[in-house]
Amino acid sequence: MLRVRLCEEADHPSLAGVMAEMQAHYRVACPPDAEIRAGLANRPAGTELLVAEHDGALVGFAAFSAIYPGPGLRPGCFLKEIYVAEAARGCGAGKALLAELARLALARGLGRIDWTAARDDERLLRFYESLGGKQHPEKVFFRLTGEGLAHLAKG
Repeated sequence: MLRVRLCEEADHPSLAGVMAEMQAHYRVACPPDAEIRAGLANRPAGTELLVAEHDGALVGFAAFSAIYPGPGLRPGCFLKEIYVAEAARGCGAGKALLAELARLALARGLGRIDWTAARDDERLLRFYESLGGKQHPEKVFFRLTGEGLAHLAKG
């Protein structure tokens, strides 16, 4: 059975394991388990998490925040991350996470959900399009980190 709900503190140990798997999947460095759990406990205000459980095991999550303003000066939602453990792919967890996020967005008066996706992951792009998502090629994604972030902060 598949269940999606808002994350609770008791989910942090299992969620930390799924997040560590995600880091390995993307081939990026992963902090120690204790640091992941601390990050979950102290995440920035407004950051919310949905978790997906399959047969009682936590198998995926979606991290999101409300954003404002958007088109027509309406609030929206930004989906920062969605991940389903490799062993659970195909059970419907990804679709269930996005469907629950859509229900939450509408219930909260948020007029849209925005997210990014890897341009070269055709399977992922087809999945998002199958749910009704539309690509917006007129937008360009930017990121400011590390030295560039520090340089800008110094003025």
